[in-house]
Amino acid sequence: MGQQKLKIRTLSQKNFSSYGEVIELKGAEELVINQGTTTRFNALALVDVGEEGGVPIISIFEGKRRPDPIKLVLMERHPLGSQAFFPLSNHGWIVVVCKSNSSGEKPDLSTIECFYARGDQGVSYLKGTWHHPLIVLEASQKFLVVDRQGDGCNLNEFSIENLDINIGPDNLINSKSID
Repeated sequence: MGQQKLKIRTLSQKNFSSYGEVIELKGAEELVINQGTTTRFNALALVDVGEEGGVPIISIFEGKRRPDPIKLVLMERHPLGSQAFFPLSNHGWIVVVCKSNSSGEKPDLSTIECFYARGDQGVSYLKGTWHHPLIVLEASQKFLVVDRQGDGCNLNEFSIENLDINIGPDNLINSKSID
C-alpha cells in the first residue's frame, strides 16, 4: 500500500454520528439554575460504562504534538464503555476514527475518517468505536476525559505502524476551513 494522506473534514454531529456524539454548546438544552446565576448546558453526551460493573471516572489527559507529517500508528477501542474527550483550552485538535471489519474484531482501515475539532468541541466515542490516540496541534494540550474503570478487558489495540497513513502539514495549515 502506498502513502495515504487523509482528508480532514470539519467535525459535526451529522458527519460523526456513526462513531459517537460531538460535545458542544451549540444546540444544547440550556437550563438556568442556582437562582439564575448559572446556565447548565444539559446532557451533552451519554456515558455508557456499566457493562461488567464498570463505573464512570473523570481524568485529565495531556497529549503531546506528534512530528509532521503526523503518521497514524495505532487504532484502539474500548468495548465495555464509551470514552469522552473535551479540550481544556481553546485549541483545535484532530479526531481519527474508523468502523470495524466484517468480523467485528479489527478496524476496517478502508473506512478511516479524519475530523478537525475546534477547541470548543469534544467527542464521546460510542462503546467499541475504533479511534486513534489523541492528536493535538499545539506543543501539548490537556483534555477532560470521562471513561470507564472496572473489571473486564476494556482496551483493544491494533497497530498500523507498518502502513503509511498520515495527515500532512499542508492539510493542517488550512484545517480551520476544511470540508
